[in-house]
Amino acid sequence: MPNQGASGPGLKYVDSHSAIHEAALNEAREINDILAKLTEDNQMDKALEIAYIAVEHWETRTLRHADAEENGLYKELVKKSPKLKDDVIALTRDHNILRFLVKEIKQLLEKEGFSKEVLEKLQALVHVDEFHNIEEERILPHY
Repeated sequence: MPNQGASGPGLKYVDSHSAIHEAALNEAREINDILAKLTEDNQMDKALEIAYIAVEHWETRTLRHADAEENGLYKELVKKSPKLKDDVIALTRDHNILRFLVKEIKQLLEKEGFSKEVLEKLQALVHVDEFHNIEEERILPHY
């Protein structure tokens, strides 16, 4: 089990943190592009398989990273700079929005299979995460 009280060194530095974000987002964009093409080609069975891979990606890459931030980095940020408390609350809210969207996507896939709505929610995840990353990288230099 990871240490719940401290951040890994990569999370504390803007450049490495940014690289973590960008790699995960690029993968998510690529998966979305594949899903868009499969939708266009009406290959819905294959799209369903890839959509489950997308969900796994968000759970294992972005949401696991979010958990690590909340359990370490964010607590350290507020402890060191209490003025960042509101920013950390907003960043945590972003994580909760990502979690909510992933949960919705999973429910849609289980109940209805793959649909254009699933793709739209996967695209929304990318947009929310892009904004979140910009905001997070804005406050990291204050750490």
